[in-house]
Amino acid sequence: MAARLIYHVKQYNANGSVEEIKIWQVPKTKDKPYGLKYSFAHIVDGERVVGYDNYEGKGDHRHYKGKESPYTFKNMKKLWNDFKKDIQRCGKVHNEDQEY
Repeated sequence: MAARLIYHVKQYNANGSVEEIKIWQVPKTKDKPYGLKYSFAHIVDGERVVGYDNYEGKGDHRHYKGKESPYTFKNMKKLWNDFKKDIQRCGKVHNEDQEY
């Protein structure tokens, strides 16, 4: 079975950021035992500031403000919630750093 795209959305937000989510159904393997390949990205000023994916050979991992760390995938609902929480947290940190 080849990879089959089952979900794709690209959202342009009023603040200029972009969120893009892609999910593919793939054969179950040691690397992807749940049969899904995914890429969640939050882009600000052309740079990914939040991301979750399971790129070939790297396994499940998270990108946050330029740093990469392992991620424990449980299900899509938790992944979605973690992604949204990171976006909110990143925005709050960014806003707190601004001087007025």
